Amino acid sequence: MPSSPSDLAPSRSPPGAEAAARPGYRLVVEEPLALDCGISFGPYTIAYQTYGRLNAARSNAVLVCHALTGDQYVAEPHPVTGKPGWWETMVGAGKVLDTERYFLICANVLGGCMGSSGPMESDPATGKPWGLSFPVITVADMVRAQTRLIDHLGIETLFCVIGGSMGGMQVLQWAASYPERVFAAVPIATAARHSAQNIAFHEVGRQAIMADPDWCQGNYLERGVRPERGLAVARMAAHITYLSEQALHRKFGRNLQDRSALTYGFDADFQVENYLRHQGITFVERFDANSYLYITRACDYFDLAAEYGGALANAFRGTRTRFCSISFTSDWLYPTSENRAIVHALNAVAANVSFVEIATDKGHDAFLLDEPEFFATLRGFLDGCARHRGLETP
Repeated sequence: MPSSPSDLAPSRSPPGAEAAARPGYRLVVEEPLALDCGISFGPYTIAYQTYGRLNAARSNAVLVCHALTGDQYVAEPHPVTGKPGWWETMVGAGKVLDTERYFLICANVLGGCMGSSGPMESDPATGKPWGLSFPVITVADMVRAQTRLIDHLGIETLFCVIGGSMGGMQVLQWAASYPERVFAAVPIATAARHSAQNIAFHEVGRQAIMADPDWCQGNYLERGVRPERGLAVARMAAHITYLSEQALHRKFGRNLQDRSALTYGFDADFQVENYLRHQGITFVERFDANSYLYITRACDYFDLAAEYGGALANAFRGTRTRFCSISFTSDWLYPTSENRAIVHALNAVAANVSFVEIATDKGHDAFLLDEPEFFATLRGFLDGCARHRGLETP
């Protein structure tokens, strides 16, 4: 179950319908945040969850960075959908991210829709939802906001920063921007910059949302509607990229959905069609359309090498952080070649780095699923780092 640091007591949200729908911790940061877009933004809120207990030396903290459509509810039922936490396979007593050993923190990213400041929250100046007046944010902005949370918790150095997909981008940004605060970094199924193909898929999703009549130029909350059809289509398109052809064939093939013959119409004749429609319908229950626009844009803008003179190796020069980069053979969204480019950059500056490619047909989503070799790799790396860090074995 979620827990707070043993000697810290962050304030929970006040009672009310919103707090009931989104339980957890809230940190309001009064000091403005200098955003990459040139705006000084603040005050702002960071919503977060914690698991395990912070040790007396404050040396066992692990920051878990969530992916594009994830949130802070890593290892507990989601407050909106009731579904299990998105990394319950990984987090818990005796699991790879052992809550008997580590103190885990996960924050809803800036621009998100589960309690952190984002386009669906209220603009203090108007009392109305921000909508498209919310400033455009970047992955680096997300990480800057997270540093305020880590400061608030009194943690000088994180034992580990870990995450997959967009979470992996945050890991790389942490390691590049705050190397002295990251003992170990685990970027999983990610890339140091968003490819043209990935930008293209995101643009299809954004256009689907903006083409929905209920989007209302981003002002749908004021009008009491939501662009659910557009957001569902965006999710359907994106979800295809999270799978692999082998996984789709294994799960669905050309099997028909609850029928023995083709209907010669446009209902969901095939199981794969029904599956994607279900993914779209369930997604709109928990995610905000404008947040989808903002967070996909943040991914598109991510290009770590560009921040360091065009040479990715420069981002890690002089680092003492221990790295473990993990990819999956069937991931075509962030293929092994992208992960290997990160490793090559780290090798170029003689960084301490391990690299493992996991053989699986589960596609990009493999990092969220039960993959024994993945778990064994990560457990071995973390155990080695823990020994060097002086963390006791539970």
